[in-house]
This record gives sequence, structure tokens and C-alpha cells, in this order.
Amino acid sequence: MKDEVTGKADELKGKVTGDKSEELKGKAEQEADKMRRTGRDIRDDIKDNADDMDAEARARGREAETVRQKRSW
Repeated sequence: MKDEVTGKADELKGKVTGDKSEELKGKAEQEADKMRRTGRDIRDDIKDNADDMDAEARARGREAETVRQKRSW
């Protein structure tokens, strides 16, 4: 979030002073921050899904053990 704010400030500074390179630098900083946040969100979603799948597999394993124990033969 910090880079997005910094980028916005650089972009505005570039617009006010007429410096295109400063303006583009600010836009690039904003986009880089958005990409980093998107990457983190994707990583977190994958981790959450993996944790859910692991918990589900463990629950199925416990159910299978219970069924095996009930058989008397």
C-alpha cells in the first residue's frame, strides 16, 4: 500500500511539473504494488485451499479407520 501512495504522489508531482518520466515512474510504482498484492492474494488463496483439502483428507482417513474397526471378521 505504501508503494501505491508513493507512486500516486510521484505521478501527481510529474503532472504538476510536466515531467513525463516522473509521472510514468509513479504509475509504474502503483502497478507494481497492485501486482504484489495480487500475488499475495493468490498465494493466500492457494494456501487456504491446500489447508482445507488436507483437513478434508484427514477427516476421511478418520472415517475409514472407524469403519475398519467396526468390522468383526
